Parts: sequence; C-alpha cells; structure tokens
Amino acid sequence: MVRLNVLALLEKKGHTKYWLYRQMGMSYQNFNRMVNNETRSLRYKNLETLCRLLECTPSELFLITDDEP
Repeated sequence: MVRLNVLALLEKKGHTKYWLYRQMGMSYQNFNRMVNNETRSLRYKNLETLCRLLECTPSELFLITDDEP
C-alpha cells in the first residue's frame, strides 16, 4: 500500500499539522483525510504544494508498506 509520510516529515521539520493545514489552503476535512491516508487520490497541485512546504521530493513524501487497505 502506498502511504503519505507527511506527519513524519512535519515532525522532522519542526512544524505542526495545523501549520501545514493553514499553508495548504484546503478544507480541514479534506486535509485531515489526506494526511491520515484516508483518501484514494491526491491532486498534483497538492502534491507539489506538500513537496515545496516540506522541502522534500515526491519519493520522500510516499512510503510503500505491506499493509492492506
């Protein structure tokens, strides 16, 4: 399963989930689903914004796990 590594990257950068939410400019419900890996898709715009804000590459943003969906 492909999962977002957002929370770990936030901690590494010393930022909070609330900080990222405010920077993303999306509804809290959609944001929360995204960072908690409860969504099936991710817009390129959001992917690019996450990478820029967290100063990472897409490969650092995603993890592949053996977990079932």
